[in-house]
Amino acid sequence: MTERVDILLVEDNADDIELAVHALREEKLANGITIARDGEEALDLIFRRGHVHPAFEPPRLILLDLKLPKVDGLDVLRAVKGDPRTKAIPIVVMTSSKEERDLVESYKLGVNAYVQKPVGFDEFRAVVKELGLFWLVINQPPPAQAFEA
Repeated sequence: MTERVDILLVEDNADDIELAVHALREEKLANGITIARDGEEALDLIFRRGHVHPAFEPPRLILLDLKLPKVDGLDVLRAVKGDPRTKAIPIVVMTSSKEERDLVESYKLGVNAYVQKPVGFDEFRAVVKELGLFWLVINQPPPAQAFEA
């Protein structure tokens, strides 16, 4: 049986994880939310490495922080967008970084959207809700053949 993952949330901040999951579940936008707390865990999940169940499907959306332990977000983005099996997965960078070079590098690597995390609780929840609505309801997802190597 295949585990359906709507969103892979790659985030190491426990408060941001809790807020994002709450906002997505409150709006009933995603049933399958998987959390990766560092870049290495995210790559293990996406590329089915190690202990991950082999039937794990590509997520419909990856919400990716840039400042992560083990493997940083730009390296995760580079790996996912550089592989023909996964390059069609929409990735939204959600970061507190105000560095222009992070923004530029993310788009050079193929990010689908770049969002600076709001500081306030309500604003953060609103942004996550809007991202979920757009990417999981309004946006047309890539067809299955987009994931064939």
